[in-house]
Amino acid sequence: MNDFKKLRSVILRQISIRLFSIRMAIMLPILILFIPGMAWGFSDPGVMLPGGVVPSSATEVMFYTSLGIVFGATMCAVLLSFDGVSKDRASGVLEIKLSQPMPRSHQSIALVIGHWFAILIPIWILWSISFVIVNYRMGDWPSIVDALTSFISVALILLWYVLFSLIASSHAKEQGTSIAFGVGVWFLFTFLWALVTTMVAFASGVSIGEENDAKWISLEGTLDLFSPNGVFHHLLETRLNDVERGVSPILAWIVALVWSVLPWYWFNSRMKTIQP
Repeated sequence: MNDFKKLRSVILRQISIRLFSIRMAIMLPILILFIPGMAWGFSDPGVMLPGGVVPSSATEVMFYTSLGIVFGATMCAVLLSFDGVSKDRASGVLEIKLSQPMPRSHQSIALVIGHWFAILIPIWILWSISFVIVNYRMGDWPSIVDALTSFISVALILLWYVLFSLIASSHAKEQGTSIAFGVGVWFLFTFLWALVTTMVAFASGVSIGEENDAKWISLEGTLDLFSPNGVFHHLLETRLNDVERGVSPILAWIVALVWSVLPWYWFNSRMKTIQP
């Protein structure tokens, strides 16, 4: 069996174990509530969001539905992959795996892709169902480019949180430490990043929360580049015509590439030097 077949076999085994685990069965109802549920609510013809905003197209509805990805799917990605390395390390299985005639770089790739696809497959299915729901409620489909952008953006934010969890898992000696770090990172970028933005704005003398203040909008858009959730929203905003936060679409995609490459490189480097 060549290296490619070995790699494919390990990836498929990782996907199968995680995808059909009890953990996934518990998380699935939550994901259904957060993604198709939000799509159903935001596509209601009579819905009015804070500020008097009324979604007028399928692309806008799916943009607001992305809150389900930020709050639900990313947490599930963390919970699915927090013990990707630490569990095997604690049980002694990691030593056996690393002693196999397979490069450690391939094993790290298998871990990342296996955990990533295990959460990505159900999320993409629910995201597709959400498109159908929006069309049923509004009679509108997003363009192919809009849909493709949203699917890629969803895949990227899930990859980032899987990588964060696997990095934590590779450094932690106990599973409790690993999950604490993963949830902590999720909490920072999901809830506390607005506080960071507010503190920077206050220190810079920028009016906080003023929607018509160009300086506040620009500062918020710039700081969002340092948050995976912010970059995710920037990617989705590239398909909205009436949103301008001072970040070009090209820059948003470049930063998304950086968020993908650097953590993956970190995890790959860690797996090459880790001692069972």
